[in-house]
Amino acid sequence: MNYLAHAYLYLEQPLFMSGTGVPDMLNVVNRKVRVRSRNLKPLLESSDLDVAEIAAGIQQHLDDDRWFHATKVFNQLNLEFAQAMRDADPEDHSLRPRFLGHIIIELLIDARLAEMRPRLLDRYYEVLEQVDAKKIQQVINMASACQTDQFVRFFEVFCRERFLYDYLDDQRLAYRLNQVMKRVGLPLFGDSIMELIPSIRRRVYDCHEALLTAEVETD
Repeated sequence: MNYLAHAYLYLEQPLFMSGTGVPDMLNVVNRKVRVRSRNLKPLLESSDLDVAEIAAGIQQHLDDDRWFHATKVFNQLNLEFAQAMRDADPEDHSLRPRFLGHIIIELLIDARLAEMRPRLLDRYYEVLEQVDAKKIQQVINMASACQTDQFVRFFEVFCRERFLYDYLDDQRLAYRLNQVMKRVGLPLFGDSIMELIPSIRRRVYDCHEALLTAEVETD
């Protein structure tokens, strides 16, 4: 799951909704800054209701990821896409195909949600802009062994750039995916992978309801 899929059910709870995006935002801000459930637990019972609500949103993200990444449909699509990418670029022996197969599913779920609900992305950003990012950064620093003073700046850029709209277009999606590859130190991909994106998009769109409601793989 990505930003919108984590958040779209909570548009009426701005602090909670914003919290659902924190772990993904921290992957960009500083991957050493991690929020763990054990550190969130006391914050969920805080007398400061804002702190408790933000912490609950972060915990919701962790819970979502736990079940989502264990579903059969997600893992089947991940393997399918990774194999297609290896076939398209046989010389690639890196971890890129599996990693790319993972994240493209999540980004395209957001794209599908945005297409099905034309005002959803606008509303999502409107809600984010109601929130004081300093409060979120405070909770992050309460729940992480590593501290950050860069979250507020990133949050402001995130709201301003609105890059989730890019997921709706294949070329712009490819650009954003290659930004991720660069950030995590994996090779950028070229035309052979780019040519797969339209068919991968159709596949994820066909499976999006199953992806958001699927049963967890138990075997």
